[in-house]
Amino acid sequence: MSEQQVQVAIVGGGIAGLWVLNRLQKAGYDCVLVEQGKIGQGQTLASQGIIHGGLKYALNGVLSPASSAIADMPDRWRSCLDGTGELDLRNVRVLSPNYYMWSDGSVRSRFKTFLGSKALRGRIDALKPDDYPAFFQQAASGGTRGTLYQLTDFVVDTPSLLESLASAHSDRIRQCQRIELGDKLLRLTEGDEQTVLRCRMTILCAGAGNEALLASWSAAPQVNKPAMQRRPLHMVAVRLDHPLPAYVHCVGDSFGMTPRLTVTCHPVKTPETNEWVWYLGGELAESGVGLPDTQQHQRAEQELNRLFPWVNTSGANWQSIHVDRAEPAIADLRRPDTAHVSRCDSLLVCWPTKLTLCPDLGDTVLKQVAETLTPAGQDAAPLLQSLPAASLATAPWEALR
Repeated sequence: MSEQQVQVAIVGGGIAGLWVLNRLQKAGYDCVLVEQGKIGQGQTLASQGIIHGGLKYALNGVLSPASSAIADMPDRWRSCLDGTGELDLRNVRVLSPNYYMWSDGSVRSRFKTFLGSKALRGRIDALKPDDYPAFFQQAASGGTRGTLYQLTDFVVDTPSLLESLASAHSDRIRQCQRIELGDKLLRLTEGDEQTVLRCRMTILCAGAGNEALLASWSAAPQVNKPAMQRRPLHMVAVRLDHPLPAYVHCVGDSFGMTPRLTVTCHPVKTPETNEWVWYLGGELAESGVGLPDTQQHQRAEQELNRLFPWVNTSGANWQSIHVDRAEPAIADLRRPDTAHVSRCDSLLVCWPTKLTLCPDLGDTVLKQVAETLTPAGQDAAPLLQSLPAASLATAPWEALR
C-alpha cells in the first residue's frame, strides 16, 4: 500500500468534476481527479449539449427562479468558447450557434402574450420565414403552419467538450476500480494495488455515484449528509435519412415547464457529412419512463411526423437511452433551480443539476475552497502514477453511427 498527499481530491469525471478540476488548477490549487469508469459516461454524455438561458422554464410568461438563475449562462459559456472566459474552450465544437422554439398554429395567440412580457424581451425573437434556418425553410415552403423563435441558447458537442477539459490536465486524471471515502482521505484500489490519498478537501462530483459514496462515508454523527433524488428520462436517438439538422424546442398545447419535444442533432462523423443522429427529449422523454423501448420509438416517430411532416422517418434506426438525472433531493421531486454545493466539514458534495450551470458550480466551489486552502503556488509532481489514465467514454448513440 502506498500513500500520497494532495490539497484537493475530486471524485467523478463528468462535466462537473472536469470543470472544477480546471477551475481549481488554474487558481493554483494542487488537485487530482479520480473516476471509476470512463470520462463523461452516464449523465454528461447523455445530455443534449444545450447551453440555455432558462427561457424554456418561463413558457407561462413568468420568469421562474430557475430561469433567472441561468439567464447569464450562455454569455459565460460564449466567453469560454472564444478564449476570454474563466476556462479556454476554443477547441470545443459548437453544433449550432443558435437554438430555436417552434410553435404550431394552435398556440400562436398565446405565444403573442408570452412575447409581450417585459421580462422576456431581448431573450427571444420571432423570425420572419426568410430568416428561418434551412431546416425550417422547408416547413415554410411546404405550407406547414407555425412560428419560429430564436433564443439566446446554443448547442455544444459534448464529446469535444469533455476532450478539451480532460486534455488540459490529463496527468491529473486517473481511473481506479474502487473508491472509498474516508476522513480527509480516499482509499483507491486498482487490481492488487492500493493507495491512500490524503487530502485537505474532497469534492464529490460523481453524479448518481455521490449517493453510494456518501452512504459508505462513516462521518461524524453531527455531519448532515445531503440526500439525492433521481428524475428518470427515456430519451430516444434516431438516425434519419434527412440532410439538415434541427435544434429546437417544440411547444405543445399544455404550455408548461417542459417543451413537448426537444431536439438536437449530432453528426454521424463530421458536420460536413450531412448525416445526423437526432436526439429527442422534452415531455416525450419524461412521459416515456417505464414504457417498452418499441412503444417509446413509436411515440417518437408519431411526434416527428406530426411536428415535422416534411421529414421522412421511414427506414429510420431507433435507439432508447435511459438516464437518471441525479440531483439534490427536493420536495415532490421538483427540479433544482441552481447548481448545488453542500459542505460537510472538509467534504464538498456537488451536483451541477444542468450542463449549462457548470460556471455557476465552479464559482461556488472555488469560493468554498478558498475559505479553507491557500493555493499551492507551484505545479506539484504528478500523482497516482500507479493508476491508469482515465479514457473518454463514447456518446450513448454511437451504435447508430
